[in-house]
Amino acid sequence: MSQTYHKLLCHFVFATKDRLPCIQADLAADLHPYMGGIIKRLGGIPIQIGGVEDHVHILAVTPVVMSISDFMRDVKAGSSKWIHESRQVAGRFEWQRGYSAFSVSRSEKDAITRYIATQREHHRQESSREELLRLLKENEVPHEVQYV
Repeated sequence: MSQTYHKLLCHFVFATKDRLPCIQADLAADLHPYMGGIIKRLGGIPIQIGGVEDHVHILAVTPVVMSISDFMRDVKAGSSKWIHESRQVAGRFEWQRGYSAFSVSRSEKDAITRYIATQREHHRQESSREELLRLLKENEVPHEVQYV
């Protein structure tokens, strides 16, 4: 076979450094589409991007030519650089070093898309930390609670 075919749909979650609540609604309105542009330039397909003040969720088809870690490095670095250059956050802005990535089946795509689109409502019931712990548990990802 001379071609490479793939369609890996992933749900990514990553937070601001120290989970500081610095992604206000006006920043998110510009940041999320900007991140979608980064994903497209990398060869991926953004499906849904959303979040709240201290973290972002991305549902995307990953690029065929990049590892997931390189993909996330470039999305986070590019968006952080844009935030600094556009001076949308007072002071220094940083993402936390890590991220979470969960595989998503075609049958789950619509549910995850809705979930990301309704993050504001969701976080009236569950903190960001509780959400991440639940996602790690549901996806059977080994983790140490004290580091989440």
